[in-house]
Amino acid sequence: MVLSSAQIAAWLAAGLWPFLRISAFITAAPIFGNRLIPTRVRIGIALLLTVVIVPVISPPPAIDPVSAPGLLIAAQQVLIGAALGFALRLVFAVLEVGGQLIAQMMGLGFAVLVDPQNGVDVPVVSRLYIILATLVFLGLNGHLAIIEVVSDSFATLPVGSRGLGQEGLWALVIHAGWVFSSAVRMALPAIVALFIVNLAFGVMARAAPQLNIFAVGFPLTLIFGFFVMLLTLPSTLSQFDSFFDFSIAAVRLMGTEGN
Repeated sequence: MVLSSAQIAAWLAAGLWPFLRISAFITAAPIFGNRLIPTRVRIGIALLLTVVIVPVISPPPAIDPVSAPGLLIAAQQVLIGAALGFALRLVFAVLEVGGQLIAQMMGLGFAVLVDPQNGVDVPVVSRLYIILATLVFLGLNGHLAIIEVVSDSFATLPVGSRGLGQEGLWALVIHAGWVFSSAVRMALPAIVALFIVNLAFGVMARAAPQLNIFAVGFPLTLIFGFFVMLLTLPSTLSQFDSFFDFSIAAVRLMGTEGN
């Protein structure tokens, strides 16, 4: 059997371009993109998904992968994969921002821990929400859902198309802005309850200036804040489920508008 250079280039492109998209997606996606996961493991996951997905997607265009058009397609695949993974990671950013708002109201804004997934310092309240959300995410087979997302992206955004385009990138920007409104909605019950507590302490300090309200109010605010978090935890986790569903829909919309 004699293989020509065109055949070898076609076989290389058939696996290389999907691998680039999947690798960028795995790097940016939640759970899989955690910094605690070794790079070799992430590359192995990307290779395994590529082997499974390539036989069921449309064949790529007959373009030399080392030519200028081939390098442009490679850059498009990396951009698409990173954008899809980033859009899904924003779900956990909602909990991080919401937890930070609650921590500021409780007086725990100074208590921070390192988030190994993002490599930044986050308040302990945000870290607690992220850990619980991760368990819920895995319990609901969210890792399988995001694999399905990257697999379906090859149908809405085939290799060789014009990429996300202006509409798809604008949809990503709008989805990123959704993080702040969703974080406020998640933290609003705790914020209102803690505001009422702080307001009551302010009235007490005004009525009796000789009392050391800070010494009494700080531990009471912490206790009441944890109590409010305990009461709102079921609704917070149910909201996380709806946030994740909304992000999945937004990711699919990005692919539709990009195409």
